[in-house]
Amino acid sequence: MSFHVAAFIATSLDGYIARKDGSIDWLTRRAEQAGDTGYDQFMASVDTVAVGRKTYELALTFDDWPYEGKQVEVLSTTLDPGADERVLVHRTLDALVETLDDRGAKRVYADGATTIQTFLRAGLLNELTITTAPVLLGGGISLFGALDAEVSLSHNATRTLKAGFVQSDYTVRR
Repeated sequence: MSFHVAAFIATSLDGYIARKDGSIDWLTRRAEQAGDTGYDQFMASVDTVAVGRKTYELALTFDDWPYEGKQVEVLSTTLDPGADERVLVHRTLDALVETLDDRGAKRVYADGATTIQTFLRAGLLNELTITTAPVLLGGGISLFGALDAEVSLSHNATRTLKAGFVQSDYTVRR
């Protein structure tokens, strides 16, 4: 495997990436207040985006396709493979990894809780950037959920952004 997998995601202070219904209104209402989060620079560094069906479907609700110019791979057991010419659907992580290797992917952005968890459990996630929003949701879709084993991280940096947002970068230790 010659590609590097990175996650760049926002959570509430209590660790949720979305409400139970999948909405991220709590984030979109506040995101601009954070100032420059480095997301645009991060996106410029990746050639491929790997998402699950729910994150893909959320992206369809945005005014503009958020992954323009990137190869988009969707990991889903239910999405119709012909649903969207902008994406390639994979039924298994093994099939996705094979495609990434075959295509010569260099830097992959794993987005969405389930996809990040899948890459993490498989030992394929290399780095993690978490932006914490100053809000408690009290429930919703957890970024990590239950893990099979402890995952050691090396802390690289923490930045204080505007409006109470905090961002930390980690490397996943092997």
